[in-house]
Amino acid sequence: MSVYTAYPALRGLSLPGLALSALLLTGCATMPAPLAGDFPDFQPEQATERSIGARVRWGGQIIETRPESDRTCIEVLARDLDRDLRPLQGDLSRGRFLACRDGFQDPAIFSRGREITVIGRIDTLIDGSIGEFVYRYPMLDADTIYLWSRRSEHIILHDPWWPHLDPWWSWRAYHGMPHRRVSGRIIISH
Repeated sequence: MSVYTAYPALRGLSLPGLALSALLLTGCATMPAPLAGDFPDFQPEQATERSIGARVRWGGQIIETRPESDRTCIEVLARDLDRDLRPLQGDLSRGRFLACRDGFQDPAIFSRGREITVIGRIDTLIDGSIGEFVYRYPMLDADTIYLWSRRSEHIILHDPWWPHLDPWWSWRAYHGMPHRRVSGRIIISH
């Protein structure tokens, strides 16, 4: 059976056209492979005792990294994830969670404000405090911790009213814009 028989909508495209389309579509996939998979769609703020044992993929900004005698726990301010599974920026919080893993993770690397995405099982819910407020944290037994590289700031200055009258406008806009790419480092993965 040919591709054209299986998918009649593709009959108008030539074989080189199909190959180019497939190449362009695969070039858009930027999700880190260790973070791929299907996970339940709920956030740390929604975790209850019934959630214990669920395998989740959460991300956010590091608030504090606490090395203990045999493991390290990272407190994370949870955020929604974008299509690349990187935490979104902004003021919207989805609660907090602890991502714990055996061994030492250096607080100088896992520093406040860095973005991470974590995959793991909810081990328990523990009470902690934020100031004087008692807060219930879901604690993950982390399988994978993906530490994202720091974001860079790009500023593009041009005249928005007459972009087509300036022959160098498109060149400057192309070379001055940030390019989408996944950048990070897998720190821990089973």
